[in-house]
Parts: sequence; C-alpha cells; structure tokens
Amino acid sequence: MRICIYGAGAIGAWLGVELSLAGEDVTLIARGPHLAAMQKNGAKLLIGGEEKVAHPRCVEDPQDAGPQDYVIVTLKAHSFPGVVDSLQPLFDDNTALVTGVNGIPWWYFYQLEGPYENHKLESVDPDGRIWDAVGPERAIGCVVYPAAEIAEPGVIRHIEGDRFILGEPDGRQSERADKLCEALKNAGFTSRVRNNIRDDIWVKLWGNLCFNPISALTHATLDKVAGEPGTGAVCRSMMLEAQEIGQKLGARFRVNVDKRLAGGAAVGAHKTSMLQDLELGRPMEIDALVTVVQELGRLVDVPTPTIDVVLALIQQRATVAGIY
Repeated sequence: MRICIYGAGAIGAWLGVELSLAGEDVTLIARGPHLAAMQKNGAKLLIGGEEKVAHPRCVEDPQDAGPQDYVIVTLKAHSFPGVVDSLQPLFDDNTALVTGVNGIPWWYFYQLEGPYENHKLESVDPDGRIWDAVGPERAIGCVVYPAAEIAEPGVIRHIEGDRFILGEPDGRQSERADKLCEALKNAGFTSRVRNNIRDDIWVKLWGNLCFNPISALTHATLDKVAGEPGTGAVCRSMMLEAQEIGQKLGARFRVNVDKRLAGGAAVGAHKTSMLQDLELGRPMEIDALVTVVQELGRLVDVPTPTIDVVLALIQQRATVAGIY
C-alpha cells in the first residue's frame, strides 16, 4: 500500500519507520532540519532499548510523492486548514484521509444521524475549508494514544504506548479501514476498528480538554493538575460539562470522571503538549481541544461555565505570549 504521512514529526515519523520496515510503501512529508536529517541518514527510532532505522521516501513537496492509498495527517490540529491545498497532489479518487489529530475532528458530523448531520464546525474548520477542499467521504477517524518525541532532527524517541484506534464516520466495517488496521498490526502497533470512533474521540478529549489548558496556565505537570484537590476539581467540572455535551450528541463514555482523572494523575510528572508548546513559543491546540467543546455546547444548548472561564484564560495567555 502507498501510505503518506503528512507532518511527519514524532508520531508521524515513528509510524513511518515501523510501516516501512514492515514492507509498506511509505512517504514522509516533513520540513527543515528534521527532513534533511531523514533524507541523509534515514529515519531513526529509539524504542525499547534498541535503534531502528528505515529509509522511506522523505520529501517536502507533496508533488514529489504523487497519489496515495492513505494519507495520514499527524499535524497539530490548528495547522490542518492551512495545508488543504497542498494535500491535493496526494489524492486520487480512492485515497483515504486518516485524521490522526487531537480533539474533535473537522468531519465530526459527517453521516452522524440526527439534527446536526453534516454540520460544519467553525472552530476547527473555519468556513468549512477542509470539508469543501478534501471531502468528508475520504475521512477515516483515528485516535492516537501513544507519545513520542523528536530527540534530535531525524531521530524519534518512543515514550509510551502503541495504540491507534480507527473508525469510519458512519460506523460501518469497511475494507479500507480493515486494511489499514492490518498494516498497523503487521508493523507492531496495537490497532482495532471501532463501530463508533466518536466514543474514543470523546474519552481522549475528556482529559485533553482540561489537563492541557490548566497545565499551560499553571505550569504544573499532569500529576498535579489531575491529582491535587483544587485543579482536580476544576478538571472534574469541565469534564462533567463535556460529558453532558457528548451524551447529547450520542457519545458513550466507557469510564467515569473519577477514573479518567485518576488515569491522568497516574501518568506522573509529565508536561502536557500544550505546556510544552507554550514554553517553546509555538501555537497551542486551543481550538481543537477547548473552543470546539464550547461551540458544541452552544449547539446542543448545554451551559459550559467552567469551560468558558478556562478558555478565556488560556486564550489570553496565548495572546500575551504572541502565539494565538
């Protein structure tokens, strides 16, 4: 299969190494020193005490890659609308687009039965840019659970986890999702196809919604954000607001709030991605993780008082830092 990973940073390059070593035809699209290092030395992965090296095609311009069977986007969510034009050379009539980004995806309401079917979300897809340019029929949902980091240009260090959960927006069992799932399994990942990928999206978002902005506001690590009484109570309130929204949209939460909070605290002294981005002066994923939940709350008429306060604070923090 022809698999292109667009935005091959830590997670994307890790996928590329393992899929390439498993025999798939992989193209990584990246830029800067990271791209240059992979072009010169191959993509290197540090995992489980060993080093793996693969030599997938590594390019900056999608024109050099050509049409693909799967395009896996592993960019930060706020970068996605800006690349839809450059994605076009990667598509033919049958190309699937796998959205391995955090938060509520741009295709969320595609084929979701009910009053909001095909509704477009302004906070994650301004003016329906992705929806119109890409087409929601290409979308396969993907929830990414592992963590990895770029140790140095061209070198990825695996931190934890190996789960990639897939699912069609309409819940059907499709050949294209099954084939990608098998490819991921053959490459050593844990993967499965769900019949309601939105449930998994909400469970992951449930933590990101509160842990990320509170950590960026307080500079506290995850164990403190989720585990200490004061911030833990704020997290709980945000999660309960989000749960009511998700349930109104048909989502099922397979764990309760307290278990999800305990799971976050158990991760330990980990800096969330939003805190890391703030410290590095990079844009934070505010809209895909927080603003969109506020937007959904207004759509289904669920008040979000705690989310509103935290969102206003993190937006102001990002504005003062010059990254919003």
